[in-house]
Amino acid sequence: MQIPEGKKVYFSSDNHLGAPTQELSKPREKKFLRWLDMVKEDAAAIFLLGDLFDFWFEYKTVVPKNHVRVMGKLAEIADSGIPIYFFVGNHDLWMFGYFEEELGIPVYHKPQVFEFNGKTFFIGHGDGLGPGDKGYKRMKKVFTNPFFQWCFRWLHPDVGTRIARYMSVKNKLISGEEDAKFLGEENEWLAQYAKKKLEEAHYDYFIFGHRHLPMQIPIGEKSTYYNLGDWIVHYTYGVFDTNGFQLRTFEDGENAN
Repeated sequence: MQIPEGKKVYFSSDNHLGAPTQELSKPREKKFLRWLDMVKEDAAAIFLLGDLFDFWFEYKTVVPKNHVRVMGKLAEIADSGIPIYFFVGNHDLWMFGYFEEELGIPVYHKPQVFEFNGKTFFIGHGDGLGPGDKGYKRMKKVFTNPFFQWCFRWLHPDVGTRIARYMSVKNKLISGEEDAKFLGEENEWLAQYAKKKLEEAHYDYFIFGHRHLPMQIPIGEKSTYYNLGDWIVHYTYGVFDTNGFQLRTFEDGENAN
């Protein structure tokens, strides 16, 4: 994609809408809606890098009823011709076609490569990548197993959703204290993963979420790893234009310029 003059590509991750409760999540949801209204004015594309919802599961004919304003805003933006790309996270990985069919938003379950203005981007949520975290990697294999998904589908939605939300909050999968600690450039496992990928091919930017910490780590003379942070504590997002990539913090009243 060649970005037109005056246009930008925006990146956001880890909203965890619905956590710890729907009521307490509403102010964050409204702030995210204001951000969407801001970026749609000059967006060439919008990337949502996972964990938009703290829990999401699509039954054959049922989807979670909450966050209708966010869904409507995404549909409005997509209908206006601005492409939106969604990468599933570890909290909303059970997506089976609703976003594509109803909102016209492509959904990716694995990292993807994009090119903007001659710069190559390696983009993904970030969960399960890099060294370590073997416990989560085993758990993800279970959650993505078709048989396990089939079993969960037989639970009544009210029961299944309640269990899943309880487990999410109980296990501090939103943004626990340990997740919010900077491990140092040499120990950040997504940075290590990015360095390994550079052995296969060159990428100018590695853009991930999942860690809940805004980060910028050089991983070579011409490559940088960015983590987008979150919309729980930091309210950070990424923007790319003719001047390059930047991490920014959204403040109410901010405009796109």
